[in-house]
Amino acid sequence: MARDQLRAKGLEELRLGLTGRDFAVLGQVGELRLMTTQQIRAVHFPAEDHPSAFAAIRACNRCLDRLVDCRALVRLARRVGGVHGGSSVYIYALGPVGQRLLNLGGARRRFREPSASFVDHTLAVSQLIVDLTLAARQKRFDLLAVQAEPRCWRTFTSSSGRMLLRPDAYVALGGGEYEHRVFIEVDRGTEHLPALLRKCHVYEAYYATGKEQAESEVFPRVCWLMPSVERTTRLKRAIVASRQLTPELFMVIPQQQAVAMLGGDAV
Repeated sequence: MARDQLRAKGLEELRLGLTGRDFAVLGQVGELRLMTTQQIRAVHFPAEDHPSAFAAIRACNRCLDRLVDCRALVRLARRVGGVHGGSSVYIYALGPVGQRLLNLGGARRRFREPSASFVDHTLAVSQLIVDLTLAARQKRFDLLAVQAEPRCWRTFTSSSGRMLLRPDAYVALGGGEYEHRVFIEVDRGTEHLPALLRKCHVYEAYYATGKEQAESEVFPRVCWLMPSVERTTRLKRAIVASRQLTPELFMVIPQQQAVAMLGGDAV
């Protein structure tokens, strides 16, 4: 009991020593599961909030070092190549102390290095959320809601039984009097076309239940973000050719056009 009380006391002392920005960083890393140094800096340490871009970099690095030292964040062994002169950036995940600081339920498991494919896909989703956040700060639209996995997952019952829909993310964008809701699917070119179509059929089955519409009045569009124009064209054609899919439910676009097209639909 004394050991538990000591741990609780130490956690509370740590909590009191953290800033609002520290908690914002922890919350977003916890939501998105993985973020790079550059992604965290872009959202939480913008250069315009500091005397210089270099000052912003130093402030971000100090914050991340401090959160790693107390095990609120975990720094992956793998790095991501940077865009300037061969530099590299770290990748961060929520650590065991971070889970406790955010009062996250469930069992706290020992952190294991994720696979390269998981890192690539997860960071691509994180980058989309970062890009949408920065565009919203520029007043291009309002970013009303963000849900990453697993919060964006949906369970439902169809003729095939109990099913689980697992989008990569859910976002709601606002412009004027309108709100645009979207399920996000990020394709990294690792799945064959039939696998993508099977995922489309799960969305179609969920749409047919009317559950989402009953709870939130509308069914979000499903946005596939593709790594190339060729894959974009192939999936578009396959969706239109399918007799079991409703083409209007889906938008298929190259990933580099995501913010422009999603933002254009919102305003």
